[in-house]
Amino acid sequence: MISVPELVVLAAAGYRATQLGVHDSLLEPARVAVLDWHSRKPASSLRTAIVTLISCVYCLGWWINGAILATWLLASGQWDDAPLVVHGVEWFAVAGAAVFLNRVDDTLGDLVNRG
Repeated sequence: MISVPELVVLAAAGYRATQLGVHDSLLEPARVAVLDWHSRKPASSLRTAIVTLISCVYCLGWWINGAILATWLLASGQWDDAPLVVHGVEWFAVAGAAVFLNRVDDTLGDLVNRG
């Protein structure tokens, strides 16, 4: 089972990776390409699902945090230390903490922009 400091670091990494995937200009060309691909066949449910995934901090964040957690558990040798259900709870904890950081960031950004 991961410790509280590990949870904090993994959540921060997941928050930042999610911001990179959904908002940052570095991946803007890839997002534009996917949106263009979707616009050529907007009735496609697969294309719509992919666009939803890459534009939603909750959707993309869930999977990014799961990948970061799995990588950490495997790299640190902790994968076999707990049952799979415990790792599932850890996934919820890491993803939830990362989303909390995103909400704080959004709220502070709104306050600064208003101000």
